[in-house]
Amino acid sequence: MDGMSRTDLDKAEAKDFALGKGPLRPRDAATLILLDRQDGAVRVLMGRRHARHAFMPGKFVFPGGRTDPGDSFVAVAEDLHPDEQQNLLLRTGRAGPVRARAIALSAVRETYEEAGLLIGRRADFKTPKAGWQGFAENGVVPSLEGLRYLARAITPPGRVRRYDTRFLAAWRESVVVELPGGGPTEELEELVWLPLDEARKADIPTITRTVLGELEQRLAFDPLLRPGGVVPFYRMVRNRFVRETL
Repeated sequence: MDGMSRTDLDKAEAKDFALGKGPLRPRDAATLILLDRQDGAVRVLMGRRHARHAFMPGKFVFPGGRTDPGDSFVAVAEDLHPDEQQNLLLRTGRAGPVRARAIALSAVRETYEEAGLLIGRRADFKTPKAGWQGFAENGVVPSLEGLRYLARAITPPGRVRRYDTRFLAAWRESVVVELPGGGPTEELEELVWLPLDEARKADIPTITRTVLGELEQRLAFDPLLRPGGVVPFYRMVRNRFVRETL
């Protein structure tokens, strides 16, 4: 995608997004790429979005969604690694650490809501926030310690929805509860664990395929996903979709 013109990108993503003016300002969003090693190969968790959705209908995606600023006030067992927090702070603009924390926690919450997977530590947990009641009911305090900031991408203009998405990654070992019925929102169907090469061949959005490529490159020289890695940033600049680094 790096260097593609807006016209070429519109053609490449014609099946990914419904076109429209949409909000002028991209909304903060976060998605979580859960990773699992099996027989030496890395697999990723993906689910299919309902066909009725205007944004990426029928596509396989990672769990994720819009950031709720109120998530920043949810108590955690462990906070972000300092290097990961610093990366999230780069170019985040307003609110600084509070906004970065909300972004990270929204990825954890969305993974529970869409996939029924709770990331954290076993302990008593209480919160008045509706989106976190599953953690309280299952005795899990959310944790951000295992999250790694992998990539950032801003949806180009001309889509019915625009998001400033942070792609985070975590190993499956961070999940302490897997609800058998999946997440309460049921936004994702056909949850599957796919080897990286198969995931890139699935019916996925162009940006998802690009981020999977970034993940493969990162794992090639950093198989443990240590904190503080270089973060690629994709956005439209002067009518071209460019790759920068944070």
